[in-house]
Amino acid sequence: MLKTFDLVLIGVMTATAAVTYTIKHRAELKLEEVHRLEAEIKLEEDTIDLLKADWALQSQPNRLERLVKAYDDELQLQPTESTALVHAKELPMLKSEVPVPDVTEAKAKGAAGAGAKGTTEASAKGAAGRGQRVPTPAPRSAVEPHGAVTLDGGAEDEADEIETGSVE
Repeated sequence: MLKTFDLVLIGVMTATAAVTYTIKHRAELKLEEVHRLEAEIKLEEDTIDLLKADWALQSQPNRLERLVKAYDDELQLQPTESTALVHAKELPMLKSEVPVPDVTEAKAKGAAGAGAKGTTEASAKGAAGRGQRVPTPAPRSAVEPHGAVTLDGGAEDEADEIETGSVE
């Protein structure tokens, strides 16, 4: 009754139905994963908004002023002098960039009674003798507020633009 051609067609239709079902099932799983990820993203965005609002409340100048007055005896805070502010290029080197002192020369100077200053000078001379750069602070021309124009008329360089991690 059934010819071989009919049996082949029934087999092809069954295989096609199985493949179609498998593809549909995988697509549904991917769609569930997309919905889950969207929900996680929404939760993170809501958390960020909440943290921004909390930061805005915590950093209100009136609140900070009240706290400073309340804890003035314990903290003994003083206003920051404009001369206490420095630019990033004026900061000292990182510990990893500081030249290693010459121990033998430092011991010889220390034993001769040169003291700590002599040891420091010997270390700096030894570092310069080995081709290492000795850190020196950049000269300050004038106290400039952040983002101000320098004396030479140009804007401050990128070294002054420090990422503070503040929430905007």
